[in-house]
Formats: sequence, structure tokens, C-alpha cells
Amino acid sequence: MAFADNLKQLPTVAHLAALQLLDAQGQVSATIENKPGQAGSLAVYAALAAKHGAINAAAAAEGMEIYAEHTADAVAFPGKHPNIDRLIAIRDGGVALTVKLLAA
Repeated sequence: MAFADNLKQLPTVAHLAALQLLDAQGQVSATIENKPGQAGSLAVYAALAAKHGAINAAAAAEGMEIYAEHTADAVAFPGKHPNIDRLIAIRDGGVALTVKLLAA
């Protein structure tokens, strides 16, 4: 399925303003906001965190499937899709990230 179709299968994130990704020391490594251009990634990361408890290798692999055609584009053009690049790095042995949800 295409990313747009996969996105329709995920829970709503209307109740969230953003989420923060925290490294092993509890420091914020990234923030994904509920705004145009990021809302889809917010939904993906929130769903992965709810299912896996963190953004670990299993969550990253699943996330790459959800991003569908955008994953191939991210592989072909590193840096173009930072939220997918992060998943690739975690899948390939990077450190898992915990997720802090920020209510709207």
C-alpha cells in the first residue's frame, strides 16, 4: 500500500501537539510537531511507540514499511526524509529512542 493509504490505518493524532524523541540519556534528539509536513510522521511515530514501547529496531523496520514509497526515496536520497533516515539508522543498529507525547 502507499503511504497515504497506510496513514489512514493509523490512530488519529489530533490530541497531540507534538512528540519528542529521547536518547538513552533522556535528552531530546528530535521533535515532530502536529503541523503540515510533519503530521504524517507524528502519526507514524506515535503508533510505533504505542505498539513497541519505543522506537527500537522492530519499530523502525515496521515504520519503514508504513512509509512505503517514501522509504525507497529516503534510501536513494539520504537527508531528504530525516524521519525515515532516523528509522533506517535505528534498524541498522542505532540506539533506540523513547517517545514523549505532548498533548495539544
